[in-house]
Amino acid sequence: MERRLAAIVCADVAGYSRMMGADEAGTHATFKAHRSAIYPIILNHGGRLVKNTGDGFLLEFASVVSAIEAAIAMQALMAERNDHLPADRVMKFRLGVHMGDVISDEDDVFGDGVNIAVRLEAIAVPGGVAVSAKAYQEASKHLGAVLVDSGQHRLKNIEEPVHVWSWQPGGVDAPGRELRGATDLPAQYRTAIVGVLPFANLSDDADEYFSDGLTEDLIHALSLQSFYRVLSRNSTFSFKDKNLSTRLIAREIDATYLIQGSVRRAGSKIRVTAELTAAESGEQLWTGRYDRDIGDLFAMQDEITTKLSAALAPEIFRAEASAPTRSSSSTDLTAWDRFLRGLSHYYRHTKADFETAIALFREAIALDPTLAIAHAYLATVMVQGVQYGWIRSTRGLWTEAMSLAESSVRLDPRSSFGFAILSYLHSMEGHYEAAMAAANSAVKLNPYDMGARGVLGICHMVIGEHRQAIELFSAAVQRGTSDPRYKWGALNAFSHFLLGQYDASLSWAREALYLNPNHLQVLALRAAALAQSGRTDEAAKAAEALLGNFPDLTVERHLRNFRWKNPDDIARYREGLLKAGVPYGRLTLVESKRTA
Repeated sequence: MERRLAAIVCADVAGYSRMMGADEAGTHATFKAHRSAIYPIILNHGGRLVKNTGDGFLLEFASVVSAIEAAIAMQALMAERNDHLPADRVMKFRLGVHMGDVISDEDDVFGDGVNIAVRLEAIAVPGGVAVSAKAYQEASKHLGAVLVDSGQHRLKNIEEPVHVWSWQPGGVDAPGRELRGATDLPAQYRTAIVGVLPFANLSDDADEYFSDGLTEDLIHALSLQSFYRVLSRNSTFSFKDKNLSTRLIAREIDATYLIQGSVRRAGSKIRVTAELTAAESGEQLWTGRYDRDIGDLFAMQDEITTKLSAALAPEIFRAEASAPTRSSSSTDLTAWDRFLRGLSHYYRHTKADFETAIALFREAIALDPTLAIAHAYLATVMVQGVQYGWIRSTRGLWTEAMSLAESSVRLDPRSSFGFAILSYLHSMEGHYEAAMAAANSAVKLNPYDMGARGVLGICHMVIGEHRQAIELFSAAVQRGTSDPRYKWGALNAFSHFLLGQYDASLSWAREALYLNPNHLQVLALRAAALAQSGRTDEAAKAAEALLGNFPDLTVERHLRNFRWKNPDDIARYREGLLKAGVPYGRLTLVESKRTA
């Protein structure tokens, strides 16, 4: 066990038991969605999730300033999210913040520091934050938000009265959304075909226009993906109001997946539900529910379309990656089937599966050099393999990856993913203007593609605009994208490190290492961040772990893969690695013969 000073944030949901009694499944789903949305805020402020507590959670921060700022940011986001919910679904957190001694036992924390935070949470106003005077006095000079003196409080099982300062939200504005564009795969492939059935209108006939408009918008949004084909409105609207089984409809329109849903309006509130099913088996692959205030009707319709598209597209990707081959014989695979087999190995994300995926993507391209998406994925897996330390970085590899990305956009100039990987490679090569141009093209082609927006964040990161990068990376995380092509945890860790925000960097690094414990770049970054924050012993252990996994690593060799525009960024990273004990280079001893 270890004793240390820490800032603790305790959270619970006001009225959670009542909400669970009214709608257990809906309340639990809403709570999980809110918790996922605020998680990037916790990491961005250098926090750590200690544990979930059923109707809340406990967080630990190294800095009390970061703890209070994170608590306020979480409540501001919750206020924004609650604005879109009907009154009976509004969920408000109460947050308590205290700084004090805690006892750490494995990953849990105990002690008065925790107990006081728990009691402060209980007296916080729903939607607000209660902060102990001890925490406030330590942080007040560095806070931009205004807290109100709430006086002395006697807290349950706490001997001495605690002076409390409090904060309540004022409100935030939600960013707007934009759309337009279209693309699909070449017709010669028997790839996934998606049918969006007309959403059922469960309200008055006067609201029929909204359910139809939402269906049309979703067809348009999904058609911007270049991974599958989406049937036109004319193909699916002929089944409107017809009581036919989804399997029969799927067979008539030759659909692999069907999306259906409903729209219900009650006063100024609207509820949209949707589900994705595999047509032949009838298996439900995904469900979602969205409750919103009508407000600006078109803006609300646009927002729901964006969220539906962002949620559905990755689920279709995953379903296709695990689908059985569509060829009649396993020994007579088409280029597309080889690509899908490669994709299934890529999703498993191990070194051996990466090697198999690369081989299958190469076979697909050899069978059909015009298969643009195979070029894009092959470039992606090669570069990720280098970053993980699974593939040796060579000049030839980077040249081939760039060639593959260029081929991808040439073969399919409407693919946002193709332009995103091209942008990424230009960023890694130090071609800053070309990278930004390709990223903007990706976003323009598909504004719903959060991966494209995240790659735009990489463009900002490599030129030193780290705050803009963090904003874009965090937005991608908050959309819930778990697409393995994008590693937002690692990227957030680097941007926070380069801003000197080492606690936040370490929080994001910890998150990235949960997914891949041997990620070379994240292991290196963790050692550098610990060293730069003065945690010398921990930095040495982190460097030891890094070199234990990658014994040939040197600072000189590692930095060859980084072409950041700002020399100070490179210098900060180099300094951190050297402080941690990573060797700069390898000495080669040359035996010389003495002459008499």
